[in-house]
Amino acid sequence: MTDTILLSSPDIGPLEESYLIAALRSGWVAPVGPDLDAFEREVAARVGTRSAVAVSSGTAALHLALLGLGVGPGDVVLVPTLTFVATANAVRYTRARPVFVDCDPRTGNIDVALVAELLHDLRSRGERIGAVIPVDMFGSCADYTALLPICAAAGVPVIEDAAEALGATHLGRPAGSFGRVGALSFNGNKIMTTSGGGMLVGDDLTLLDRARHLSTQAREPVPHYEHLETGYNYRLSNLLAALGRAQLIRLDGMIDRRRRLRDRYAKLFAPVPGADLVGAEDTGSNCWLTSIRVDPRRSGWTAADLAAHLAARHIETRPVWKPMHLQPAYADTESRLTGAAERLYAEGLTLPSGSALTEPQVTAVLSAIDEFLVARTGVPAA
Repeated sequence: MTDTILLSSPDIGPLEESYLIAALRSGWVAPVGPDLDAFEREVAARVGTRSAVAVSSGTAALHLALLGLGVGPGDVVLVPTLTFVATANAVRYTRARPVFVDCDPRTGNIDVALVAELLHDLRSRGERIGAVIPVDMFGSCADYTALLPICAAAGVPVIEDAAEALGATHLGRPAGSFGRVGALSFNGNKIMTTSGGGMLVGDDLTLLDRARHLSTQAREPVPHYEHLETGYNYRLSNLLAALGRAQLIRLDGMIDRRRRLRDRYAKLFAPVPGADLVGAEDTGSNCWLTSIRVDPRRSGWTAADLAAHLAARHIETRPVWKPMHLQPAYADTESRLTGAAERLYAEGLTLPSGSALTEPQVTAVLSAIDEFLVARTGVPAA
């Protein structure tokens, strides 16, 4: 049986093994311990924020951020329609109402002009706006230079969903450091992983202390179990934090490998009419996932055609995120749309992008794409 070449598998090696063994031998197996404390400090330093709270997932981080801002029933929260469902789900956890915003067709990130329109219109209707949650898509930061002043003028806090973007920058500033608070994810397919996990990062120490309290079942600091409010079992374990510390040491190298692979994809598709990389102009991207957009009117083939060709050769691909306004669970949700997210969903394809890919695997992927392009166009790619 031929092994499938995966989209973005975990990149784990001897350093991670040594950190995990040391954590196990230390006896700190519960969701407290020196590796957890160190991991929070090290990620905060990497992102450039005053503090951080390590939690069980990026979704948990978003939920705690919303709670920390006081978002609840009766509030609306602006969310990109092009995102993973966790962004919208976290809003529903608070019983607030998401309102979806379409994307910039070039980058897939939230359309800032639409945000400005929506903030004006929602305020005119008397709606209470709890937050705006931009998502740094595919590892590229949203346009915070334009977005943050608009939100500040409207008096609406920003929660940066940087789940896909650790290590990326916008004009030299690290992803996760924008807005009131940021949320990171360390899921198994992310740029770095703790198996499962996430983190809340920011400069608002009051908000982060509140998140830390809620993440530990809201237990009061007394010898017995005392709870004045409902909390959550959201804390990251010391063992997974040890894994994260090793991954963080290797982060720049893993980003570099993804970036070099994206460069090879860019050269491969450069002479191909109707095919281009999403967000290719962003030099600050961490290149978490490389996605192409295919205009079949110009190319003569579709993203689905290429996906089928690669699948037959045991190479995993994936469409870009299905827009939230097309999801049955959110079909009746208010949305401000231009059609950009639907077009990107129809025409986009995410290619193998992981830093764990071996050179023979990369060669196999590039050769399979070249084979497809020759068959379709009669001309080999670059």
